[in-house]
Amino acid sequence: MANFSTPSQKLQDNKLLDPNLALETVQTTMDKFLSAANVEAVYGPPVSQGETIIIPSAEVLSIAGFGLGSGSGSQGSADPEKTGSGGGGGGGGRVLARPVAAIVISPTGVRIEPIVDVTKIVLAVFTTLGFMVGMITRMKRIKHPKLNG
Repeated sequence: MANFSTPSQKLQDNKLLDPNLALETVQTTMDKFLSAANVEAVYGPPVSQGETIIIPSAEVLSIAGFGLGSGSGSQGSADPEKTGSGGGGGGGGRVLARPVAAIVISPTGVRIEPIVDVTKIVLAVFTTLGFMVGMITRMKRIKHPKLNG
């Protein structure tokens, strides 16, 4: 079978398998994720009300994962036309943020008011109780061996 690829196509194919290009893509993506964890993301703009200033603060979490791979092989022949190679990669991530406190600056002083997520606490309690009930039920179902005396 004849090879109909042009020199420019071969150059493009080699560019796709270039590990530096893959690393550059990963670096660019990581820079975007890490830029989410800056001061502007953690502390919101100050809000003034009379002599009181309130600064909201948040917890920011960046999660990312990547994978890259490449390989080559032949179809049982030393003929260069029957060899192949390929590569690929993938990744994903997410940035999570939630408010955690408000910094209140007033003429009487500075104080930090925590923001409590009651829904998260209630869900944690019900999850713990469900786990405990499940374990107690499972432990009661275990048949203990009878001892002959």
